[in-house]
Amino acid sequence: MTAAQRDPEHPSERESPAGSTPEPETAADRDADARALASTLRIRILRLCLDEALTNREIATRLDKNPATVLHHVRTLVDRGFLVAEPVRRGARGSREVPYRATRKSWSTPGGAGQTRVLVDAFLEELALVPNLDDVQASRLGLRLDEAGYTELTERVYALLEEFAARPIDPDGRPYSLFYVLHEDVTRSASRPRERTPSEQQDATAD
Repeated sequence: MTAAQRDPEHPSERESPAGSTPEPETAADRDADARALASTLRIRILRLCLDEALTNREIATRLDKNPATVLHHVRTLVDRGFLVAEPVRRGARGSREVPYRATRKSWSTPGGAGQTRVLVDAFLEELALVPNLDDVQASRLGLRLDEAGYTELTERVYALLEEFAARPIDPDGRPYSLFYVLHEDVTRSASRPRERTPSEQQDATAD
């Protein structure tokens, strides 16, 4: 998952090596990062490389895409610091291959307009690959919340997500993907009785 729709803890600073002074992030940098995340394919590449370094060809094979097409997206992610190249290794027939690993920068990078649509599309593409949806943990809950309740819910959920995101990856653990969404229930809003105007209320009282 990416928290691209949330403000990062330090929106004016970009990631820097330990012990160095953070480099101020410019508006151009933020725009470039947002554009890099505005692609369902790039979001899926980051998830693939989250805890396993993969070469461009391996990424393309897993996504059933042309390696040349994938390379363009990989280079974009490397350029913006979302992927990092690991030491070159020997591939088939002695060829030199570059494996890439996700830096987790996307978790604290705010996205631009349309980012939620990208995340939803990536989720649906990955969910479609699950062989048996009965094995998926899914819940659906209807709520009515005032502003304080809405704030409490979102803060508690994101605190839990932050806690698990900060945990070291267990190399022997089974990989899972979690997608969380909270949205206005449009159909219930549409069916809610319209509040009457003061004049309408007065007419009703007169009746």
